[in-house]
Amino acid sequence: MRKLLIVFFLFFIFVCLVLVVFTIPSQATRIYGPPASWLTISQRLQYSVQLLWYDGLLTRPLDVNGSEQPFTISVGESVNSVAYNLQKAGIIRKAEAFRAYLIYSGLDMSIQAGEYKLSPAMSAIDIAHELQDATTEEVPFTILPGWRMEEIAASLLTSGLSFTPDEFLAIAQSPSDEFDFLAGARNLEGFLYPDSYIFPRNMTAPDFVDTLVRNFALHLSPDLADAFSRQGLTVYQAVTLASIVEREAVHDEEKPMIASVYLNRLNIGMKLDADPTVQYALGYDFDGQTWWKNPLSLTDLQFDSYFNTYLYASLPPTPIANPSLEALNAVAFPAESTYYFFRAICDGSGYHVFAETFEEQLANGCQ
Repeated sequence: MRKLLIVFFLFFIFVCLVLVVFTIPSQATRIYGPPASWLTISQRLQYSVQLLWYDGLLTRPLDVNGSEQPFTISVGESVNSVAYNLQKAGIIRKAEAFRAYLIYSGLDMSIQAGEYKLSPAMSAIDIAHELQDATTEEVPFTILPGWRMEEIAASLLTSGLSFTPDEFLAIAQSPSDEFDFLAGARNLEGFLYPDSYIFPRNMTAPDFVDTLVRNFALHLSPDLADAFSRQGLTVYQAVTLASIVEREAVHDEEKPMIASVYLNRLNIGMKLDADPTVQYALGYDFDGQTWWKNPLSLTDLQFDSYFNTYLYASLPPTPIANPSLEALNAVAFPAESTYYFFRAICDGSGYHVFAETFEEQLANGCQ
């Protein structure tokens, strides 16, 4: 009789364990969805028990009248830290319950760093899913001084904007006749104003390009345009020269002096001999993986293109890059000098030494 009772007791325990192992996870799945596939049986049971225990902490909002507030997740931040910070910010009820749901569902593996707008009017489950996508409605986008159109296009690939680089380039190759300074322009190179922008994610390519050109127009003050004219340049010519100055100068303070050298050359009909114009003509350098090949070879300097100012006098047909306001001002208000030559100082500082004659230019060469 005693043995029979023991067997019955063990059978009862076994049945209870079976019920626990299968019933509790099944109930958790019904309420919270399936568990992550990589959880072990014991882990599924553990977190199923926790979820059923916490229940209302996960399914009910902390405050149905709560308002949105910003919440930031840093790169590499742990799940524990995210859960704790949410509780501390008054967005969820209990960090432990939130963490348990993340691990149970597998969402702990795909939380994205970024800026969010979260509300205590959301349930913890809704918040967990919200943290899987840091996509915002606005996108920051920066154009660096001296970038050519193709470099802007390349940066669009990871920008989050909805149009393609090819769509952008197609628009940039077709200048609008709305602005006088674009009269006769082949494309918009030089007029895609370098700046930091905030764009709607769903912005179209035409609107994107229009914003950049209008920003240029905004910075083209009457005084600046008049100063270009006093240098004997149209706005288009001035922007073309400024794009060369932008690519030549490493330091902003040297831009007025570099501009004066090129203006001195133009005034006597001397070739500009500007390396950046050759780089622009050559296009993408696959070996160096850059649009601006450096250094240039003697063969490169003989590359036959109207952009090559070693071969053709005067300015190239179009700007070669998008210049900064500093470069534009340097062309409008250049330094007063009698220099016709310059070359980089041999110390790697990026500064230049200037010369009046070719003999002085040779003497300034690196030994």
